[in-house]
Amino acid sequence: MTSRQPVTLVRSRVAVVRPADVDTDQIIPARFLKGTVREGLGRGLFADRRHDPQFALDRPETLGAQILVAGPNFGCGSSREHAVWALMDAGFRAVVSTRLADIFKRNALQNGLVPVEIEATAHASLLDADGQEARVDVAALTVSWAGGVAAFALPPFARRCLLEGRDELDILLSYEDAIAAHERGASLEI
Repeated sequence: MTSRQPVTLVRSRVAVVRPADVDTDQIIPARFLKGTVREGLGRGLFADRRHDPQFALDRPETLGAQILVAGPNFGCGSSREHAVWALMDAGFRAVVSTRLADIFKRNALQNGLVPVEIEATAHASLLDADGQEARVDVAALTVSWAGGVAAFALPPFARRCLLEGRDELDILLSYEDAIAAHERGASLEI
């Protein structure tokens, strides 16, 4: 069984990375992909942008942020699960955008990072919440901040996995006895 914390509510300051089309190589450059260990990857997060003292993750008001608000098409490019691992190792628990790349969303859900897609007007307001507190409520499927509230969707099974702190295999294995009982009672006619 995978040991993962359930994600029901993420309440934190917001860090905003505004540019559109931030690809996985910008999230974690290839030079940091020398292993399959997740721990320590946060040190490589946005490594090529960390020289700018105004970069969102380096400003005092966003230190410790667990919610990243990103520009549209965040996580595009290669299927780099390390991008999700780096975000999580750096303390992020949710990424909010108008559009997240499909493979990034899938990797996020499989690893317990909440991928939140909201409509453009709400997102524009949230982009101005840099350093302010926000809440991503997985149970209610809402993101809220001082400037508003927006709904988002998650596939029901993925939402269940987040809320229970389990992955797909964990849930499948929880039905092992029922599957075995069914197989014992099933005829094997071909």
